[in-house]
Order: sequence, then C-alpha cells, then structure tokens
Amino acid sequence: MAKHKAKDLKVKTSDELKQQLTLLRKEQFNLRFQVTNGQNENPARFKHIRREIACIKTILNNIVPTKI
Repeated sequence: MAKHKAKDLKVKTSDELKQQLTLLRKEQFNLRFQVTNGQNENPARFKHIRREIACIKTILNNIVPTKI
C-alpha cells in the first residue's frame, strides 16, 4: 500500500476513510504478529501504518466533529 497524501485523503468521503481505516488496522494487527514471530520483512512499515491511521483519524475528526 502506498502512502496517501493528506490532500488526497481530504477529498474522500467519510465512509471511504472509515473503510480505509479498517483495512489499515487489520494490516497493523497482522504486522504485530509478524514482528513477534520474527517474520517481519519491512519493520518501517509498522511506523508508516501508524502515521497513516493518525492522518485519517485527524481528517475524520475535522469532517465529523464528535458530540460534546
């Protein structure tokens, strides 16, 4: 999966962003198991996924603010 630019993510709908967030979390979950088993070929990928998740969550917060 290639890194997405923030401006590319901002044009997506909230449903698309939520779907992408779900996919990234699944990948992050699988990477955790690879790291513990010593099978991880790309250790930098874990950091990359964390940052993409943070970016998507930030954009979602700006689109749909949480209720107080």
